[in-house]
Amino acid sequence: MFEDKSTDTILFTDYLEDESGELIQLVSEDDEAPIDDDSLPSELPILPIKNTVLFPGVVLPITVGRSKSIKLVKKAYKGDRIIGVVAQKNTKKEEPAFADLYQIGTIAKILKMLVLPDGNTTIIIQGKQRFQLGEPLQEEPFLKASFSTVKEDEDISAEEVQAITTSLKEAAYKVLKLNPEIPKEAQVALENIQSYTFLTHFLSSNINAEVSDKQKLLETNNPKKRAELLLQYMLKDIQMLELKQEIASKVHSDIDAQQRDYFLRQQMKVLQDELGQGGPDQEVNELRKRAEDKNWPDEVREHFFKELDKIGRMNPAAAEYPVAMSYAELLVDLPWSDVTEDNFDLKNAKKVLDRDHFGLDKVKQRILEYLAVRKLKNDLKGPILCLYGPPGVGKTSLGRSIADALGRKYVRMSLGGVHDEAEVRGHRKTYIGAMPGKVIQNINKAKTSNPVFILDEIDKVSSDFRGDPSSALLEVLDPEQNGTFKDNYLEVDYDLSKVLFIATANSLDTIQPPLRDRMEIIDITGYTLEEKVEIAKKHLVPKQLKEHGLTTSDVTITKSAITKLINDYTRESGVRNLERKVASVIRNVAKSIAMEEEYTKKITDKEVRKILGPEDFDKEAYEDNKLPGVVTGLAWTPSGGDILFIEASLSRGKGKLTLSGQLGDVMKESAMTALSYLKTNADALGIDYRVFEHYDLHVHVPAGAIPKDGPSAGITMLTALASVYTQRLVKKKLAMTGEITLRGKVLPVGGIKEKILAARRAGISEIIMCERNQKDMEEINEQYIKGLTIHFVKNVQEVLDIALLSQKPKNPMNFILPEPTK
Repeated sequence: MFEDKSTDTILFTDYLEDESGELIQLVSEDDEAPIDDDSLPSELPILPIKNTVLFPGVVLPITVGRSKSIKLVKKAYKGDRIIGVVAQKNTKKEEPAFADLYQIGTIAKILKMLVLPDGNTTIIIQGKQRFQLGEPLQEEPFLKASFSTVKEDEDISAEEVQAITTSLKEAAYKVLKLNPEIPKEAQVALENIQSYTFLTHFLSSNINAEVSDKQKLLETNNPKKRAELLLQYMLKDIQMLELKQEIASKVHSDIDAQQRDYFLRQQMKVLQDELGQGGPDQEVNELRKRAEDKNWPDEVREHFFKELDKIGRMNPAAAEYPVAMSYAELLVDLPWSDVTEDNFDLKNAKKVLDRDHFGLDKVKQRILEYLAVRKLKNDLKGPILCLYGPPGVGKTSLGRSIADALGRKYVRMSLGGVHDEAEVRGHRKTYIGAMPGKVIQNINKAKTSNPVFILDEIDKVSSDFRGDPSSALLEVLDPEQNGTFKDNYLEVDYDLSKVLFIATANSLDTIQPPLRDRMEIIDITGYTLEEKVEIAKKHLVPKQLKEHGLTTSDVTITKSAITKLINDYTRESGVRNLERKVASVIRNVAKSIAMEEEYTKKITDKEVRKILGPEDFDKEAYEDNKLPGVVTGLAWTPSGGDILFIEASLSRGKGKLTLSGQLGDVMKESAMTALSYLKTNADALGIDYRVFEHYDLHVHVPAGAIPKDGPSAGITMLTALASVYTQRLVKKKLAMTGEITLRGKVLPVGGIKEKILAARRAGISEIIMCERNQKDMEEINEQYIKGLTIHFVKNVQEVLDIALLSQKPKNPMNFILPEPTK
């Protein structure tokens, strides 16, 4: 009762002072008398109001903000100031029509109009008498309708009037007593009311009831029935106030400001208990019930119930409460002992791996070995594998195939660019926004304790002032430690030993040695031409046909076309660029089909060139050794292997050495070492020592914009210099790799398989390398070296004997040298 609405504000003082200082009486029985019918107009402008109902005799200030309402008020205020006020059925309707209004309203007179600084207009109106809407007359610029007045039933005795007045005032006084928020002025106004009709209207206007209930009171013609209905609403309000007072009495009455939030929570709790709804206690009980049925270690169970007891003693309004609840929910959600059963059908596992990936025999063999041992000994810890190789060879996608073969869940964590240790170990709970590390997050997402967990791009982990994630991974990837992995947020040990961790890396150089030591490195090098053809036929072409909405009946790509794509348009160890080129060819066909153009269904190597244009790589350039001083070297790159050329030339000068091609320090040292060796052994090699003093040497490695460095170009540099100083040509289709010493020894280098594949791609037929690299050939599939002649050497003299021909160029360089000094 005596409510305060947000849209139409009801005031409880006897008077309202406007901005001019004039006092307007809000409760006045003298103005209660209805307007004479003869003084009423034949049609009424209709003002819709929200959230309240206007009763005869009651004065209300109303703020009007809708454009129609403002136009209506301004026009009525200039005229007779008589308007019809009707409540809306739907308070959310911003532009109500006649269908959205109740049929019974109150004729009102505008007592005052105030224009506020914010542009809104406030009017003070007094209800005069009830009316019923007639025919709608207009909707623009505001509502207007015909009407008929509604008369009161006068069939009521003086005794009934006295009884109604007494009952209503007693109920009103009781409400005032129970609700201290109502201002005292309301009681003064109530005592001054003598008319029972105005009393019912005044109380009806101020009771705490819905608009629909107030509208029922307005529509009731019989004063006795209206008073009975009003009394029913007031008694209901009294019961609610008494219940509220009873709830308030259950908590300590004398509380200070710090206990205010707790008091409000207690009130909410009592209300929820009365309504049969659960509060914070119910959430704690649900967690307790889930914990009792959960299969987890005893240590974790004990820790969880301690946390739950702590939550039960905590104030739900405290800032720590939601943090503690989130922590408890994580503990009960984690799959502590929940595992998926491994599929020990080794033949099926091999079938799945062969279906999804062509080649990769070494890693497939390792997975089958793991499954075989698990089948014989059921408690084997999960191995920590690291798939190492260039991009595009299928390292990451292999993880999903392994998960399918084992029948396990698959999760992936990308480590590229991770530089915060907390992303691995999690934050401590005391920090704002604390959360577990990504390892625990992914385990929780998998809902099993033995998923296949891919640690993607482990070589690209960085570190800064926030910690070193590589060091944090040491515990994760150590089979002897990860059985008791401790996340900072979790605070209890979690067993990661059942997880099959598979890391991927493009380079081993950037991985910390202690971290690399904890992983079993499986080398996945590039594919041969034959393997790429099979991969394209079995995987890439069907995949791209499906993605472009085509079938094999629409287009087929011949083996010769795939071979041309590999040789002339891609130069890589993996198949990523090959897939892009295949997609380009299929897109061209899809465009022709969509535009209803003629096209060739069978794509040959000629069609490939027609679609993709000129070849990106020129194979002939790798066979041109017609000049002395040009030697083909082999290099390892992050994308696999590649060949490079060392070019050397002489010009008359003072023995100056120039190196170009953006060479790193190691390659510069190789060039200077090769030159020193030639100077020392000039006589044995048939070189006049005066050439070194009177001719400048320029060593260049083409593709100067690309940085080049590494200890593998020593013998290549030496051969190029020996060729240009002796003017002997270098054998065609020959490449070499290896480092040298000043004594002429050839040293072994790495990346042998990648270099051999690069040589095959470039059409090389002979390779020179250190004898100590012969052991690396044992792990290389025979098909990689098929058609290659490999020379294993111990010293540089053997290199020069194989590489340099006795043949001179057509126009050999004639050295102009001064007479030797005596």
